[in-house]
Amino acid sequence: MNPHVNELTYETIGAAIEVQRTLGPGLLESSYRECLCRELSLRGINFRRECGLPLQYKGVQLDCGYRIDILVDELVVVEIKCVRDLAPIHDAQLLTYLRLGGWKVGLLINFNVVVLKDGIHRRIL
Repeated sequence: MNPHVNELTYETIGAAIEVQRTLGPGLLESSYRECLCRELSLRGINFRRECGLPLQYKGVQLDCGYRIDILVDELVVVEIKCVRDLAPIHDAQLLTYLRLGGWKVGLLINFNVVVLKDGIHRRIL
């Protein structure tokens, strides 16, 4: 695994904590995504938002409408949620995105918590 990935996940989590500290829980996922993108920009971290993720099926590339919330420096997938509790399906979604895109590390961040560290799952494929 690229050693830069650990630094990126650390920086991304720090940016997410700043967003949560500023906004608190209770907003829409889209609001947190845009604010996290702004925070990443302020910190000079490269990212892409709402990246299309095509699906390869039996030798054909299909556009099924999958979108990754944020891809940090082409290495770390960030999936944002605003739910009461993270469910196993949320982890499965992140792991599927990692597998389909060929990435190794992802962050599942649930902003609908009082303390953000309770809403962060780091997953390695």
